[in-house]
Amino acid sequence: MSKTQALREAIYMPEILVLPGVFDGFSTRLVEHFGYPSAFITGSGVSESRLGQVDVGIMGLEENVAGARAMVACSELALLADGDTGYGNAVNAYYTIRGFEQAGVAGVMLEDQVWPKRCGHMRGKEVIAQEEMVEKLHAACEARRDPNFIIKSRTDTLATHGIDEVIRRLNAYAEAGADLLFADALLDTEQIRLVAKNVPKPLCVNMGFGIRQRSTTPLLSAFELQNLGVAVVIYPRLLTACALAGMKLGLQLLGQSLASGEVVDRPDAAFSFEDLNEVMGMAHIQSLESRFLTETQKRAKYGNEHVAPVNLKKTK
Repeated sequence: MSKTQALREAIYMPEILVLPGVFDGFSTRLVEHFGYPSAFITGSGVSESRLGQVDVGIMGLEENVAGARAMVACSELALLADGDTGYGNAVNAYYTIRGFEQAGVAGVMLEDQVWPKRCGHMRGKEVIAQEEMVEKLHAACEARRDPNFIIKSRTDTLATHGIDEVIRRLNAYAEAGADLLFADALLDTEQIRLVAKNVPKPLCVNMGFGIRQRSTTPLLSAFELQNLGVAVVIYPRLLTACALAGMKLGLQLLGQSLASGEVVDRPDAAFSFEDLNEVMGMAHIQSLESRFLTETQKRAKYGNEHVAPVNLKKTK
C-alpha cells in the first residue's frame, strides 16, 4: 500500500488518527522509532528550527519543500506537510502541491490566510476571500498526480469572522475537493463539536499537549476529541517545545558546571550515544557494511570483529 493510500485510510478509520508534529531528522526518526506510521510536518517548527525565525511567513516554498524532502528521505512515515497559503494565488498553490508531492509527502495543508501568514494562535491574522481559497483548492486538486494524495484545507476565520463563517467556509472547501478540514484555534469543546457535526468531510484539530495558551483550543485527550466527532488530531508544537526544554536544561547544567568547577553528571537529562545511534539507523548502516564492504575494508575498519546489524526495538 502506498503512503498516500495508508494516510487516506487512516483518516477515515473509526479511531481518531494521532499525528505528532515533526520538523527535522531527529523528530522524524524518533516518531517512527516509537511506532507511529504517520506524522504532521509542522511549518512553524521547520521555520523555527531551519531558519531560527518565527512563523510569520519568512520561510518560503523552496525551504519548506527541502525540509520535507529530507524528512521523507530518512523515514517510511506517511507525512502530511504544511504548505502555508500556497505562497501566492491559485497558480502558486498548484505548483506548491506539485513540489510537495514530488518531495514524497502523502498530503499537504493549505490555509486561507493572507500572505505573509502567521501562526494560527497569534493575533493579527487576516484571511482571503472564500472564492479565492476555493480556486486555490481547485488548483491544488488538479495539481496532484496521485488521486490518493491528501489535500487538507485550513480556515483561520474564527478570529476574524466567527464560528458560522468557519462552518460555511469548510463546507465550501469540502465541495472544492478538500479531503480533510481544519478549523484552527477553536476556543472550546462546544465549538469543536459544532464544527464536526456540520461539515461533510473529516475534521482535524490541533492540540498543545501540555502547552496551555490563553484564548486558544483547550487541551483535550484524543479519546475526548474522538467523542466530539474529530477524525484527526495533530500535535504540532509538542516535540519542538520538548526539544527546546531539553536543550535549555542542558545549557543550565553546563552553566552549573562552569560556575562550580565540578562535573555535572546527569544521564537522565540526555539521550545516550547508543540510543541516538539506534534511533538514527546505525543498524541499517552496519547491515549495508556487512553485506557490501569487502573483507579487506571490514578488517581495516573493525579488525577481526564481526559487523552485525543491531536489533531495533520500537516502543509506542
